[in-house]
Amino acid sequence: MSKRFTITAALPYTNGPIHIGHLAGVYVPADIYARYLRLQGHDVAFICGSDEHGVPITIKAKKEGVTPQDIVDRFHADIKTSFEDFGISFDNYSRTSAKIHHETASEFFKTLHDKGDFVEETTAQLYDAEANQFLADRFVVGTCPKCGNEESYGDQCEACGTTHNATDLINPKSAITGATPTLKETKHWFLPLDKHEAFLKEWILEGHKTDWKPNVYGQCKSWIDDGLRPRAVTRDLDWGIPVPVEGGDGKVLYVWFDAPIGYISSTKEWAQRKGKDWESYWKDENTTLVHFIGKDNIVFHCIMFPAMLKAEGSYILPKNVPANEFLNLEGQKLSTSKNWAVWLPEYLKDFPEKQDVLRYVLTATAPETKDNDFTWKDFQARNNNELVAIFGNFINRVLVLTNKYYEGFVPSPNSFSTLDLETLEKLKAFPVSLSKSIERYRFREASQELMNLARLGNKYLADEEPWKVIKTDPERVQTIMYVALQISAALAILSEPFLPWSSQKLKIMLQLPSHAWETVQTGSPLLEPAHQIGKAELLFAKIEDAEIEQQLEKLAQSKLANTLSNNVVEPQKETVSFEDFSKLDLRIGTIISAEKMPKAKKLLVLQVDTGMDVRTIVSGIAETFSANEVLGKRVTVLANLAPRVLRGVESQGMILMTETPEGKLIFVNPDTAHDTANGLKIG
Repeated sequence: MSKRFTITAALPYTNGPIHIGHLAGVYVPADIYARYLRLQGHDVAFICGSDEHGVPITIKAKKEGVTPQDIVDRFHADIKTSFEDFGISFDNYSRTSAKIHHETASEFFKTLHDKGDFVEETTAQLYDAEANQFLADRFVVGTCPKCGNEESYGDQCEACGTTHNATDLINPKSAITGATPTLKETKHWFLPLDKHEAFLKEWILEGHKTDWKPNVYGQCKSWIDDGLRPRAVTRDLDWGIPVPVEGGDGKVLYVWFDAPIGYISSTKEWAQRKGKDWESYWKDENTTLVHFIGKDNIVFHCIMFPAMLKAEGSYILPKNVPANEFLNLEGQKLSTSKNWAVWLPEYLKDFPEKQDVLRYVLTATAPETKDNDFTWKDFQARNNNELVAIFGNFINRVLVLTNKYYEGFVPSPNSFSTLDLETLEKLKAFPVSLSKSIERYRFREASQELMNLARLGNKYLADEEPWKVIKTDPERVQTIMYVALQISAALAILSEPFLPWSSQKLKIMLQLPSHAWETVQTGSPLLEPAHQIGKAELLFAKIEDAEIEQQLEKLAQSKLANTLSNNVVEPQKETVSFEDFSKLDLRIGTIISAEKMPKAKKLLVLQVDTGMDVRTIVSGIAETFSANEVLGKRVTVLANLAPRVLRGVESQGMILMTETPEGKLIFVNPDTAHDTANGLKIG
């Protein structure tokens, strides 16, 4: 019996493009789940849209000298296109600036307002007198009261994930002017989460103790145990949904309140287009609601949004909220501001027709229970060693041999050996094991189980060696190839949630009739004898080292750009006269020997040929350079520096160095492209 599912994926914020962190955390697992349910024959509404309100958009608009609408129009179009090109199978992708969303969010607010579910409070909010406006949370930066991160936002610290109020920050600053804000009174509406605490304790801590992921349950428990407090649902801003009640002039709905309602308005938009009843997807107890989000949105989707839905009274609550942790890139935290990311539009351009490669790698390395790392070398290895060498290799061999031996027709099997029967029996078990993993939101585990099916096919062919047996027992080969073709067809069906592009390509190659997921489980023939398949094409292509080096170079350039932008240039020292400068005797020299000073962490004892003499210079460079690394190094020496005794050794001069922002020392060298003899005077 088919069931109804409403699946939501976190609304991406329209101030930048999609990157691999978003894909791994939310959109790939959500798409796998939605595609799987459709293959099961269920009624699925897979819903998403652009989150277009909030302060970061207004900040970006101010910086670019355009309107917030200009910003969201640009990025909404880019994000929507990226998702389509990547193959995320949303049933509807909407936007929160749409009229239907403004109407839906306003109606939701008024319903709660009229029921008396809000608390009106006049509170002191941070105010920037220079900008003449109240500061929403993202307009405030300061030191996180929990972890000490000095660049925490007013609503959330991105370093430790803690949510807080702007007034909780230590040493807050306005993100608009840099001024220290003051407190000024303003009236706002609050959702009294404390009044819903008993319900949330029962619903989450008792009702979902065993079926929600530990990271989700743990964060919710921590919040509830800490005691829930009223949370403002309005803000003093001019960009967003106007507060639709008396006294709301100059105020908008807080983006955390407005954005999740976007799931409902997007469903309405889809239902109108399809002639469906949207309420059955949000208000019918027989519907299963699942939210796919990242770890930074757990509290909003597990505590605040359910409290809103419960207060409204007519909506169902989520059955599960399978949030993932964060994905890092090459050992570093993803950062959009520092361009430390793999952007989806760029990936699609650099790796055409390789959507499934990224889907597979992000699933195989998904940060399901803890933060995980994406590396380009692992990306290459998983493509070449798994998709190409295991999955693609098996399919290619089967199709090539079928076309070679039987002109593309599926052969009729003869008697089945014990191995044939065991292999077919193992094949029947894969839909069950894959379903168990997917339905428990263990997509990483499921992706590896799918690859195990391809491994089963490869091992079967390797054991049976039809290319050899064909010479002595062609009847036996008919059975071997029949079994191998059933495995190929099963891969085409079962890979669809994970590798939709490759699945479709394989189905076309096999000319595969339509089969449900469960058909594989029954053991019924997926390809009947005498069925004709098409020609073999490569499913996956090897990724070369040069392609990976190109991506690593991009990241290296980003790192360099960040270093340069963060470089703090020391102010110029007091002006000196030419006569003062002329007193310095700068000479070219060569380091002819070097040794580590005993019991000194930083010091090397150098012998330097200055052209005038060979002298001892003690230099604090041992943490950057070994003694062997500096032998033969051409250096610039301040020759007439007064001698100084360091740890019992007289140093007769100074070698000129500078320091990178990372603290690495660099020699101030003569230009080695020219003949610069020792002793040559500089100045």
